[in-house]
Amino acid sequence: MQKLATVNLTIDGKRVGAKPGSTIWEAAKEAGIDVPVLCHDPRFEPVGVCRMCAVEVEGARVMAAACVRKVEEGMVVRTASEKVERCRRMLTELLMSEQPEISPKDATTGGDKLWALAERYGVEVRLPRGNSRPDDLSSPAIAVHHQACILCDRCIRACDEVQVNEVIGRTGKGYAARISFDLDNPMGKSTCVTCGECVAACPTGALVNKPVAGDLKAATKAVDSVCPYCGVGCAVTYHVDEAKNRVLWVDGRESPGNQERLCVKGRYGFDYALHPHRLTKPLIRIKYPRGPLSSEVETSHGHRRKPGGVVDYAEVMPAFREATWDEALDLVAKRLSEIRDRDGPGALAGFGSAKCTNEEAYLFQKLVRTAFGTNNVDHCTRLCHASSVAALLEMIGSGAVTTTYGDIVNADVALLTGTNATSNHPVAATFFKQAARSGTRLIVVDPRASGISRHAWRFCQIRSGTDVAFYNGMMHVIVEEGLVDEEYVKKHTTGFEAVKAKVKEYTPERAAAICGVPADVIREVAIAYGKAKAAVTYWGMGMSQHVHGTDNCRCIISLALMTGNIGKEGAGLHPLRGQNNVQGASDAGLIPMVFPDYQRVDNAEARAKFEGAWGRKLDPKPGLTVVEIVKGALEGRIKGMYMLGENPFLSDPNTNKVRKALSNLEFLVVQDIFLTETAEFADVVLPATSALEKDGTVTNTDRRVQVMRPALKPPGEARLDWQIICDIATRMGYPMRYRSAADVFDEMVPLTEAYRGLTHGNLGPTGKLYPCPEPEKSDGTVVMFGDGFPTADGRAKFVPADHTGADELPDKEYPFILVTGRVLEHWHTGVMTRRSMTLDAREPEAFVEVHPDDCARLGVDTGRMVTVSSRRGTISLKVRKGTHTQPGSVFIPFHFREAAANVLTTDKLDPFGKIPEFKFCAVKVVPA
Repeated sequence: MQKLATVNLTIDGKRVGAKPGSTIWEAAKEAGIDVPVLCHDPRFEPVGVCRMCAVEVEGARVMAAACVRKVEEGMVVRTASEKVERCRRMLTELLMSEQPEISPKDATTGGDKLWALAERYGVEVRLPRGNSRPDDLSSPAIAVHHQACILCDRCIRACDEVQVNEVIGRTGKGYAARISFDLDNPMGKSTCVTCGECVAACPTGALVNKPVAGDLKAATKAVDSVCPYCGVGCAVTYHVDEAKNRVLWVDGRESPGNQERLCVKGRYGFDYALHPHRLTKPLIRIKYPRGPLSSEVETSHGHRRKPGGVVDYAEVMPAFREATWDEALDLVAKRLSEIRDRDGPGALAGFGSAKCTNEEAYLFQKLVRTAFGTNNVDHCTRLCHASSVAALLEMIGSGAVTTTYGDIVNADVALLTGTNATSNHPVAATFFKQAARSGTRLIVVDPRASGISRHAWRFCQIRSGTDVAFYNGMMHVIVEEGLVDEEYVKKHTTGFEAVKAKVKEYTPERAAAICGVPADVIREVAIAYGKAKAAVTYWGMGMSQHVHGTDNCRCIISLALMTGNIGKEGAGLHPLRGQNNVQGASDAGLIPMVFPDYQRVDNAEARAKFEGAWGRKLDPKPGLTVVEIVKGALEGRIKGMYMLGENPFLSDPNTNKVRKALSNLEFLVVQDIFLTETAEFADVVLPATSALEKDGTVTNTDRRVQVMRPALKPPGEARLDWQIICDIATRMGYPMRYRSAADVFDEMVPLTEAYRGLTHGNLGPTGKLYPCPEPEKSDGTVVMFGDGFPTADGRAKFVPADHTGADELPDKEYPFILVTGRVLEHWHTGVMTRRSMTLDAREPEAFVEVHPDDCARLGVDTGRMVTVSSRRGTISLKVRKGTHTQPGSVFIPFHFREAAANVLTTDKLDPFGKIPEFKFCAVKVVPA
């Protein structure tokens, strides 16, 4: 029988053509006919439990739930007959009889769908109100009003099907039935991650946001923007009280990226911008000699004098005085110019920020290269994916991702390696978990178990620092089993024979002896990857933050190349970028060896291009990287620095060395929204704007360029970052004058290939994936390099790698391996998240995760204070017993200033990416 292209039916007398397999509700919506629903949401599987969408179908004995019943050829449907409306009115009255006197949703954010139906049908409740079900206020962000619940299960499906957290269910029977969390725990004591998806899904007042920053009903304006946290770059809507200049709550919005989803940071981590610690006036230092001011920064031993995880302003502010903008900017320009003219441009350096916009990153690197006269400019990409970019540029000619995180839906196999995606990229992780539910085989490779490993088809828990051996073992099997895509290798690559010869040395048995994963498992996952029609690889900083990080990435790139898994749907390479604009800041040239769009500074043609555009002779020598600049300051070669939105005191390795380096500078200007640990060393502090107060573009991990729009006015005299940069450049003798961030973008775009054709205007509400040849018609390019690579010969290059191990191995004195990382609730150095009420309440203090076997040997348990020491320093913090970490290893998140993990880490560098080894150093753990 021939399939119908369109199913023809009649709805309320209107001829409608519907897609085969669609429901009556979908067909009616497409035709502009409203059928009310309570239990249904187009993002979830329909269940038809509320019956509010029941309609009459001609010839049917009973009414049908429109959200479930499929359309049929010739069907005649009545959605608003007297019988249907009478039924809906009665349903509404019955449901309203159990509601509280006031809708908790309408009393806060508004939008209670049941109460709207009651108003529509003029329902007056004649039955006794109430159902005696209690409230649950245990969560810091979400209030649960069981009395308002209609058991529609939308929250359950949102948790299960969208976020794939599987926390919410039902408990009780009959009249006593209600939603529950885990094994009927209070929400705040459950495994709920506070993503708020249940709140967004709930049609009544059963699940509502708690007030964070004021009366939720006071919102007067909705502002579409972009989340300021991780590289997923979720599209958000801020609901703003304009009169009080406050964001009241946040919703996820429809976008090809996040598809309305948010995590706890995106939904509830906005109130940092409203914190009373915001800098509002320029500050000039009056207390010398320069050095640390707060007790934690002075000692870094973790002996906190008072509760709280942020800089104690009472300790620090007496060292500064307030100044006018002219006074502060004149002083900055004067001191930096003096150092430049006396000691040469190489005595200056700048740290930009991946928290700033593309326009600000572009202007900052332009200032350093023109007004300073040096390429000593870098940012936190050096600390996250520098080795990934080095390997990608070397092997395929581009440092950007070749496909999106959403493309996993088209993959048979997905390799997730060195990524704790559920904590670091939680919204991207929802797509990974959904794919696993739909049949994609997830191969998760990591020394530490994490949330995403629970969803793995195979979890390969390798020993720390043995990635190269593991992947060489996989490639050995793929060659041995004849799974190499010979045609692809021949047509699109060079150098395969060198890799083939190298991996021949790594039998699964030899790889297993090194990495700890059984040889038969290595064979199994290699064969699954090699046989996949489409296999995609996602990786995080567990791969890149090693002295062999570039070699790690060379291996997984070679794995994709030899199996032809680049340049087609469901396949490709995707380093999950950390900060919200680390991709864009790198694209904009905030790197010491390249101009915007990765054009080498030591390439005469590229340099001539930018000299022509900027009107200045430019330094032909690549500049120093982050860690090299800190070393230069310690040695006295770097004398003056400009830091924009960076906090290297906590983010850089070997904190004690960073402290000495910052103290040794002749002049330091810090531009930030708070007085950070790094700002304690500053001569001048300039008050900047948060992501909620600025406009400009940011580029996410997918290469999606989006416009960030201001929701708030800057506090006090705080100014836009790009304007401050321009004022300093102008005062240093290089005039920069722009009318808007859009003007800056328009200057940058023609200097690049990747962004060509994009403007603030044509990016639209959800941005564009670059490259985007037709931005007026297209969303941009999802899959890259189907026809070749941006290299001189159009081919990718295989590069072999050998297992070398970490720089510093455990020994008798320091027997444990330290792994550092993030937790879900916090971001980077905690400057923003530890000033957010919900985020700090969920994860308020530092901890070290220790395996139960090691806890037993040490005689410690959860909550016990211990000291953790390396050859570089000591910190004190509480134990958290857990099995995520292997015996012999400990895990410490680096967000907590009172127990700064980077006091312990080594500053040894990967020789190619110049990235420090954050993921491996030797430590000892001693009960306090």
